Amino acid sequence: MISAHPVHPSGTRARVLLSSVFGPYAQDDDYGSRKINPMELYHNQVTRVQGPFSLRMFHRSFGLMMIQANLEAPCTLLDFPDRDRFIDEVRKNQYDIIGISSIIPNVGKVKEMCRLIREYQPGATIVVGGHVTNLGGIEKTIDADYIVRGDGIRWFRKFLGQDETTPVKHPMVYSAHSTRILGQDLSDNPGDTAAIVIPSVGCPMGCNFCSTSALFGGKGNFINFYETGDELFAIMLQMEENLKARTFFIMDENFLLHRTRALRLLELMQAHKKSWALNVFSSARVLRSYTIEQLVGLGIIWVWMGLEGQDSDYRKLSGVDTRELVTEFQSHGIRVLGSSIIGLESHTAETIEQAVEFSVSHCTDFHQFMLYTPLPGTPLYEKHRKDGSLLAPAEFSPADAHGQFRFNFRHRAIPKGQEEHLILQAFQKDFERNGPSLLRLMRTMFKGWMRYRNHPDSRVRTRYANDVRPLRTSYAGALWAMRKWYRDNKGLEREVRQLLREVTNEFGWRTRAFATISGPIIYQTMKNEQKRLAKGWTLEPKSFFEKNAAALALEMGNLARLRRSVLPVLPEAAWNFGCTSSSASTG
Repeated sequence: MISAHPVHPSGTRARVLLSSVFGPYAQDDDYGSRKINPMELYHNQVTRVQGPFSLRMFHRSFGLMMIQANLEAPCTLLDFPDRDRFIDEVRKNQYDIIGISSIIPNVGKVKEMCRLIREYQPGATIVVGGHVTNLGGIEKTIDADYIVRGDGIRWFRKFLGQDETTPVKHPMVYSAHSTRILGQDLSDNPGDTAAIVIPSVGCPMGCNFCSTSALFGGKGNFINFYETGDELFAIMLQMEENLKARTFFIMDENFLLHRTRALRLLELMQAHKKSWALNVFSSARVLRSYTIEQLVGLGIIWVWMGLEGQDSDYRKLSGVDTRELVTEFQSHGIRVLGSSIIGLESHTAETIEQAVEFSVSHCTDFHQFMLYTPLPGTPLYEKHRKDGSLLAPAEFSPADAHGQFRFNFRHRAIPKGQEEHLILQAFQKDFERNGPSLLRLMRTMFKGWMRYRNHPDSRVRTRYANDVRPLRTSYAGALWAMRKWYRDNKGLEREVRQLLREVTNEFGWRTRAFATISGPIIYQTMKNEQKRLAKGWTLEPKSFFEKNAAALALEMGNLARLRRSVLPVLPEAAWNFGCTSSSASTG
């Protein structure tokens, strides 16, 4: 059922479990997992064909973490469990409320999890949220008590009888974990990875294909968790202290669109001499509304920018020469991830090559290609529903609605079955023309350093020095290995050799020695990685099990009651042994 203002009878005494859908993910199974759609954003949608050069990493379920951080009730988070681990949790531990978040391709897993909950905990209230809730007929597809669309924090607060207007608490969490490239696992040490900051959800731009915008109200609507630059600055200070972070991933569909907030953050960073680096999403038109001095001052080092496609009708690109913009940003050390769409209404089998050529010509540091996909809840979906071009469920499974395989509608000009070939062709062309994204990234980093190494503002100098630090060591070794890898590709080999020469000339004999010593080792790990990938080797995220303060307090209270009940019959030594074992297993 769907209710606007349900209230759980136990209020903040209710025991809550929040869970992502179960794994494994990078395989074909009966629950909707697809080998072609691993739980890796970059390897799935950006560096898909780059082999050992592909950037591998996993991202936490940030929405669930935001909800957990804002509940006064005891709340446990189970992130990326496998099916057996999820069963074990709901079979052995009692919960009053169990929440599940998912995207549409994983609706089969949500259905199975609801079934398992009914089997092992029939008294639990099941709440389902996330993009899967936009799926038509979801109420009949899954056995849930509540379907929550939009802001889960506010909904859960009201459900538990909390004050929904209380300022939103932000979890202290890194943006990614288990990063891997060139066959090597990178460090997850404090400060090595960007912290995640979520100022807002939704996007007022309201592009007709954007499911995120649709989920939070559509065109003209968004939800600000933090209205001011002062609030954001305070959160980032906490993350700097608790996570040792100096780089932040601002997870906001169009962060710079909120100009007053962004410029106030800049003022505070300048006043407190913070050499922070920011990774942001932004549209081209909004980026052009800032001066390069403002962007550099804010510490913008990475921009995810929609390029959509040549001749697209999206206003966020109108009047902007995106190729000129990308080149300018890279000259200032700002990496650009361009995002292009295959299969726009204007595309035909004949013109698609021109559209891909336009995208590739930007030479962005990274490039995402996605199939034009009308997702439920979006205006684009409604348009195709009305004109009757959507494929029936028997023709197209929701598990395949991930934008890397097939259209879920009948394209007027591109024959069915050509989509995967077209999108792979786009990835391959970008890779062959522009080289590995890692090479492009290093080139842009070096340009930024050479431009700003002597900048009069010490805050700017420090940031670029921090940014370029890997080029002094590990990246120099990667360039050595890359040069050998491309020894039969004269164009790329020459490009890599030139950058390595410039880097070692700039940073001196230590960098040259590091490249010479570590390069052969990296080259061998790349060869090993290539062999693993050829055999179909995949990666899966590790599972996380975390309790909030209220859940930990409840657990300690239960232990205290247990101690009082067994104290008369157990010697103190036995109790101490039990405490030690319990603490170790909990940790």
